[in-house]
Amino acid sequence: MPAGFISPHLLRTWAAARRWLGAGLGVWLLTGLVSLLPAPGRALDQARLVEAAAKFNPRTVGEAQALLQMIERAGAQDEEARLTTVNSYLNRRIEFRDDIEVWGKVDYWASPLEALDKGRGDCEDYAIAKYFSLISAGVPVAKLRMVYVRAMVGGRSLAHMVLAYYAEPNAEPLILDNLIGVVRPASQRPDLQPVFSFNSEGLWQGVGATSAGDPLARLSQWRDLLAKVKAEGF
Repeated sequence: MPAGFISPHLLRTWAAARRWLGAGLGVWLLTGLVSLLPAPGRALDQARLVEAAAKFNPRTVGEAQALLQMIERAGAQDEEARLTTVNSYLNRRIEFRDDIEVWGKVDYWASPLEALDKGRGDCEDYAIAKYFSLISAGVPVAKLRMVYVRAMVGGRSLAHMVLAYYAEPNAEPLILDNLIGVVRPASQRPDLQPVFSFNSEGLWQGVGATSAGDPLARLSQWRDLLAKVKAEGF
């Protein structure tokens, strides 16, 4: 390779990392808002999860027990293998359906137990279930972000949510998605344009059209969801 030559692949990787980290390389925190978020416990209370599942029906108890077994398997793997295990499992267990069909509401954020009880959910429900499952399997919160994106699907740009994993703070993320079964680097997902991202520790402004969602409105939904999943044992 000639001196000073930068491969097109590396350039694409850098470009993808910049897009997914935020405007330029400056990821900025919406201060004053994050303090409103309750921090979830890192340890999974298995007994509480099964008890919460029993309030739905016996089938949901079976789903909770199967989820716990999957999380235990994933916890014994290296981090990237955990991503594949959790992504594949939940993509299989949840069938995609819009919130209006499942919940009778335009927008509803289901807890992992709610999604598994229904066996159906939308893109946000997949991302939420994967997020809490990976944390329970030992992946640090700081490495995970829920990301609102604009996704090109069938020639149309649609609001969508994925889960991103950052091995290092400035690394190109790996994307967990219900649209594509394989976990891929962001540079291999040109169909996705990040808008903003968040986790239990912060909210970041990204780039792109804001029609994928209002960060401030989503913060309230996220806060309510965290309280709900905490009651379920996460």
